[in-house]
Amino acid sequence: MTYPFGRNLLLSTVGFERFIDTFEKLDAVEGGSKSPSYPPYNILKKSDHDYAIEIAVAGFDESELEINAEGNKLSITGQVKAPRIGEYLHKGVATRDFSHQFTLAQTVVVRSANIVNGLLIIELENVIPEEKKPRKITIGHGSLPAQGLQSSQSSPLTAQEKLAA
Repeated sequence: MTYPFGRNLLLSTVGFERFIDTFEKLDAVEGGSKSPSYPPYNILKKSDHDYAIEIAVAGFDESELEINAEGNKLSITGQVKAPRIGEYLHKGVATRDFSHQFTLAQTVVVRSANIVNGLLIIELENVIPEEKKPRKITIGHGSLPAQGLQSSQSSPLTAQEKLAA
């Protein structure tokens, strides 16, 4: 994958193929189109591991909103089920159907969803497994053979055996 600044990212990364593929897929799906702007939304980083998505849902009933999490996709849809009764003299609050999709990291989970003061607030948490957290690697005193890893059946050569060989 080459970018405008001329550097092939795959030459200096290890294990990011799926990550880079995700960006390529997003770029292909979007096709340069604008992100949906209705209804307006915020994405908040509350701490190193806690996030929230806030979507303005004034005029929507809770039964008209649907939230689905499948794999790393989070979809929020709103469908007006019944027209409002009465004749509008002025209609400033938009209530039309909408759909928002968010791509979440594999370690992000949805914790809750609530409507507070006209905002649908979806609480997210980035749960990092212990084995993925930063840790210090100690340097051992053994040596690896110059030819690569040996099979488990052969024993590593001692320094004296290496000199004799």
